[in-house]
Amino acid sequence: MPTHFSRRSLIRGLTAATAVVSLAASMSACGGDSDAATTTDAAGTVTVGRLSNGAAKTAELKVTEVKSISKELPASVRRSGRLTIGVGALPDGFPPLAYVGSDQKTLTGAEPDFGRLVAAVLGLEPELKNSTWENMFVGIDSGKVDVAFANITDTEERKKKYDFASYRKDDVGFEVLKSSKWNFGGDYRNLAGRTVAVDNGTNQEKILLEWQTKLKQEGKQLTVKHFASKNSTYLALNGGKIDAYFAANPGVAYHVTQTAKSPTPTRSAGTFSGAGASLQGLIAATTKKDSGLAEPIADAVNHLIENGQYAKWLSAWNLSNEAVTTSEVNPPGLPLDNS
Repeated sequence: MPTHFSRRSLIRGLTAATAVVSLAASMSACGGDSDAATTTDAAGTVTVGRLSNGAAKTAELKVTEVKSISKELPASVRRSGRLTIGVGALPDGFPPLAYVGSDQKTLTGAEPDFGRLVAAVLGLEPELKNSTWENMFVGIDSGKVDVAFANITDTEERKKKYDFASYRKDDVGFEVLKSSKWNFGGDYRNLAGRTVAVDNGTNQEKILLEWQTKLKQEGKQLTVKHFASKNSTYLALNGGKIDAYFAANPGVAYHVTQTAKSPTPTRSAGTFSGAGASLQGLIAATTKKDSGLAEPIADAVNHLIENGQYAKWLSAWNLSNEAVTTSEVNPPGLPLDNS
């Protein structure tokens, strides 16, 4: 499996509260692949945030086919009347992006919601295919899946086989107690004198340790902590033993929603590109190379951006800080030496 820092980091960020939905997801699998149960919206409407178990605010968005965009589709897809969307969320899911909803059967999350929005602009019926991460790519390769929406990072290595249409920033972020006055501010020097927790073996650990080295060279200290479990990390945050937790930004967004009504609510204290300081990492819709789908999908995303549905979708899932201003086809991706 190609390295995919943001998704791997997010999976490591699953809380104990997701155990039930993880079990439901694995039970729904058949040979590592399954048709995801879905719900039907009224014509011209896509409901986002449904069955999210508190991770999102439900919103009904008006979205209809844009003929000037749907006519760009390959003839075979246009004739089928369907957009088959791959979501590699088996067996565990990765909230808030893709996981089994509160009814214990329906795939919910920001990613399947966005796939349905894009399908609506293209005038196609969305068909969600949930699978393991590996089988999702097999589905694209075989033509059984038209496009994957699964928190896939745009990388130069992947461009050898796939085309991309970007739609979200690939960011990592800091989570702090809501009562904290500290903010990252985009500058590693603001970490001087702080104690920050991070998960072992993640992209954000690599970034944080690089900052620790820089600060040490400048005569300043950053203390990095590792804990055995997610629960232990949050206990340390709640108890003031650490100042912040550095994790995949969607995981931070999810946990913020889960703690909102608790005695120790948290908030985001800033984000940073998962690709590092020199490149903004991007999450992208992924299609088979030269399939002719990337361009109309990018145009559909740009239509959603221009007409406000994109911002409402991100807001519903508490991911507004990952917004892009435009969707690009095959933008610069994570370089080959870091893919």
